[in-house]
This record gives sequence, structure tokens and C-alpha cells, in this order.
Amino acid sequence: MKSAFRHEAPRYPSSWTDFPAGPQIQQAVTQVCDDYTQRIFGYHFVKLGALSAQIPLNQSPIRHVVNQVPSETHVTSSLAFNQRASEQDEDTTSTAYENGQSPFSSSYVIGQSHILPFAENSIDGFLLANELDFAQDPHEILREVDRTITQSGYVIISGFNPLSLAGMAKILPVKRDNLLHDARFFTSFRIRDWLQLLGFEIVEQRQIMFSTLFFQPRWQYSERIQQYLSRYLPWCSAAYVILARKRVFPMTAIRPKLKLKPRFSAVGAASARTPSYRSAKLSK
Repeated sequence: MKSAFRHEAPRYPSSWTDFPAGPQIQQAVTQVCDDYTQRIFGYHFVKLGALSAQIPLNQSPIRHVVNQVPSETHVTSSLAFNQRASEQDEDTTSTAYENGQSPFSSSYVIGQSHILPFAENSIDGFLLANELDFAQDPHEILREVDRTITQSGYVIISGFNPLSLAGMAKILPVKRDNLLHDARFFTSFRIRDWLQLLGFEIVEQRQIMFSTLFFQPRWQYSERIQQYLSRYLPWCSAAYVILARKRVFPMTAIRPKLKLKPRFSAVGAASARTPSYRSAKLSK
């Protein structure tokens, strides 16, 4: 198994359009996130990374959403992507405004994913849309997430599946200029193990996108076929989405029920010697 740490930083995507099937991946991840975010309540939600910033959370009850991206270029690309998405989907935009939430009212923070400018136990939810696949040190990112998340906070992580057709195409020498060749393709079992070591409980996992991802899809799989593959062949999906929750169990001291009696008692020994001392003195 290769180490998760990279000596050189990989190429980082600025938008979902950098992939041949990027818009389809973004749409599939958004559908799952819309369902997951309805369970997350609180005050602050952070979308970590450039790809996460382009996932609209219109169904989230949390109003304050922060997008942390590496540079100003990613801010511009994210705003442009969200603007195009809103023009293509007017129903989602109108629904968000009816709920009192603007899909483009989120604030942006420029910074690296492994250095979060947030206080400890202050964030109620995180979204890492394929952020670990393009990270130089994914362990450091998860440690920062663990530091800043609340004791019952949620984290949503999506990633590419190396056991899929896309993982096999990554090994082949085709389309080397594609950014997917720089992605790590961590297995979901490995991500779940990292989360459990940090004290997270895996709530749910869904398999999405049964495609090679390296080529522009010429046709759309029907929803029925997608459901069939997700039910009977989940291991071959191109991507997955994990929902985990932080669990902190308080430590309480347990008092012993039985009290052990000491074997030696100084008071008892002194009282035992007193009569013998008096009898010896009187005999003289």
C-alpha cells in the first residue's frame, strides 16, 4: 500500500469542467449531498476545496456556509461555475430563494485545506468533494477537520474508487494530460479507517457514477440501470460519498464498590502492646 503523503504536490483542479465527465460527477455528488445535508443542523458549514465550493447545498438548513479555496483564481472559477449552474437550473435557484437562502450568498476564504483558520469545535459540518484525492497530505487535512468540528458534527467526503473501470483506466497510458491521473483514488475502506481512528462514526455510504470518467460520456445511463448497478455491483462504481459523524464519549470516574481493609494498622499495634508493657512494669 502506497503512503498517503506525497513528496510533490499534485496538479489541483480549478473546476469540475477540468474532467471529461466532471459535470456528471458534480451532479451525482450534489444529489447525494442534498440528502445528507438535510440531517445536519447547526450554525456553520464549511465547503473545503475548489470542487466542494462548486457543490450547491440548497437543501441545507445551515445558513452560514464558508467556501475555503486555495487562491483567488479558484474563487473566480467557482463563482463562474455556480452562475452557469444557476442559469441552467432555475427551479433550484427559486426554491433556495423561497427558503430564505441565496445559493450565491456564501462567503469565501482563501487558504490551504491543511491549515483551517477556524477555532476548535466551531464547525458543524464539512464537505470534502474529492479533496483528499488531490491533497499532498490527506492525513493533515483530516486532523484539521477533527480539530475544528463540533463534538457531534458531520463530515461528507466523496472520492474516486480505484476498483472501478475508472481506476483501471488510470493505470493505462491513455490521456496522460487528464487531471484524473494525478488523483490518488483512495478506497472507501481506507477513508473509513482514517475516520474511525479519529473518532468518527460512519453513518452511511453511497456508490455513484458507473463510468470510466476518462472519456466524455456519449449517452446517459438510465436511472434504473444506475440503481441496479448500485444494488448488485456497488464495488465497481466510479465514485463514492461517505457521511460520518463525530462521536465524543465523556469519561466518568467509576468508584469502587468494595473498600479493602488495610492489613497493618498502627493504632491496633500500639493498643496491643500497651497491656503487656504495663504487666511487665508491675511485675518488677
